[in-house]
Amino acid sequence: MPTTLSDVAAHAGVSLATASRVLNGSQRGVSAILRERVHQAAQVLEYVPNAHAQALVRSRTSIVGVIVHDVSDPYFSEIVRGIQHVASSAGQLVVLCNSYRDPTRELEYLALLRAQRVQAIVLAGSGIDDETYRGHLCSHIEAFTRDGGHAAFIGRHAIDGDAVIPDNPGGGRAVARTLLELGHRHIGVIKGPTLITSTGDRFDGFRVELERAGLALGDAYVVEADFSREGGEWAAGLLLDRHPGLTAMFALNDAMALGALGALRRRGISVPRQISLVGFDDIPLARDVTPSLTTVHVPMQELGARAMALALDTTLRPPQVVHLPTAIVLRGSTGPVPA
Repeated sequence: MPTTLSDVAAHAGVSLATASRVLNGSQRGVSAILRERVHQAAQVLEYVPNAHAQALVRSRTSIVGVIVHDVSDPYFSEIVRGIQHVASSAGQLVVLCNSYRDPTRELEYLALLRAQRVQAIVLAGSGIDDETYRGHLCSHIEAFTRDGGHAAFIGRHAIDGDAVIPDNPGGGRAVARTLLELGHRHIGVIKGPTLITSTGDRFDGFRVELERAGLALGDAYVVEADFSREGGEWAAGLLLDRHPGLTAMFALNDAMALGALGALRRRGISVPRQISLVGFDDIPLARDVTPSLTTVHVPMQELGARAMALALDTTLRPPQVVHLPTAIVLRGSTGPVPA
């Protein structure tokens, strides 16, 4: 049988109430000598507190729930690294949930995490631009907050609350300016799913900057795919079939850009001598491929760390929205427009 609090109290020669106060961090009415005896007894007996019993007393567990679209995506794995660093320092256990961009699954996970009485929730996946979904999400978050929980968002969710938002529109504008300065005018775009808010923010920034330069981006030059390597490979092939004269491609995340790079290589198209390629996110693999990938750096670990810190902040204050900058990183996959 596991060691109980009663075992610790008996071993230390103190009352059950005293042992409970010491191991729950209370300083009230317990001398330093007794505290030391209780801690030594707990160490000798390898006592681990019962989280379910603590939850009954505190109404919350020492668990934080994190919902991502897919942790196998390097973008989310980097965010989770930042989240876990802060959660570990605060003594919190992280429960990770993959929604796979399914709104229904995301809402189901919210309900399950609420039922587990988690301390905090971080929604690390980009917002979904759907009014019905947003209404359900808002109801879940309001109920969770009323019950004493805290939530924070990463990305634009159009819901009041603590949030950490990268400058996706600014990153899109920076890509457009870079390609225009290199002389490119025939540019294909590989978009992510339309309902994902980060897709709209990145694409709109790119499109608006092109229009400022007098360059219209026709629908035929834009292909939507999922945020995966396979999606990028398929979309790049379609763009090349439609427009053999393309001189540049912009993929709205690095995974799709890497898929596009594979498609270009298989067709014998040199990057960047014949076609320049740009991604978005700056995942670790971006610098290791050949040629190394020009991309937009998103401070992914900082996104996770800042969001986790906000979710664990229980002080009474207005919702806080933190905006983090992005910046283009020039590498080997971009060059001047071919002569």
